[in-house]
Amino acid sequence: MAERTVVIKSADEIQTMREAGRINALALEAVRRAIRPGVSTKELDQIAEDVIRKHKAIAAFKNYPGPYPYPAAICVSINEELVHGIPGPRKLQEGEIVSVDCGTVLDGFVADSAFTEGVGEISPESRHLLEVTEQALYIGINKMRSGYRVGDVSAAIQEYVEGHGYHVPREYTGHGVGRQMHEGPLVPNFGIKGRGLVLRPGITVALEPMVLVGTHRTRVLPDQWTVVAADNTLTAHFEHTVAVTDGDPYILTDLEVI
Repeated sequence: MAERTVVIKSADEIQTMREAGRINALALEAVRRAIRPGVSTKELDQIAEDVIRKHKAIAAFKNYPGPYPYPAAICVSINEELVHGIPGPRKLQEGEIVSVDCGTVLDGFVADSAFTEGVGEISPESRHLLEVTEQALYIGINKMRSGYRVGDVSAAIQEYVEGHGYHVPREYTGHGVGRQMHEGPLVPNFGIKGRGLVLRPGITVALEPMVLVGTHRTRVLPDQWTVVAADNTLTAHFEHTVAVTDGDPYILTDLEVI
């Protein structure tokens, strides 16, 4: 996969991304509150788009180019679906786990984040998968510091995930984000410490551990968007947009009241 251009953001640009990130977080929180058995994935999509529009922002994913323009504001991926699931008439069922990914554009800048949530009561296996995947995100974020390298972030995620017996995909990665949904650097969920681009203040990355129970291998469904585990075992996905600063990493997609 070719490396994309790394764009250093000014303090003002990062604050604009923070505003986009807050709106994105509000949209995802509204979706999270609506997750329950019997709700359709299309209904979840409408909830997110309504929040984004209410705050005079734009749904970044809608019409995003690909095999055909992406048709929704969010991606909703269930159980073995890892990423890029298309919302539709499917209704959530008790015990499933559902990953929701959302992007928001405000004043020309993109924020991108995701979470995985259980539908009603879920199994201990599912709960453990969610806990490990979310913790992997924060372990990666802790390495998003000036002077560290991309490989330090990637290796920390991989070591934690594989230490729990799970797997990370090779084809899908975290990525820089800013005026474009996908900028440099690419930040895989696997890597070697001390390798890769040196992080410096102003770099903004959508860091997104994707974790699979049975294999690192994936396949794409006939809809040409939805990515699933090759062995149809459970998957999970958590994501935040994060800025490198002179100090601690700055999470731009945390939920706060605007």
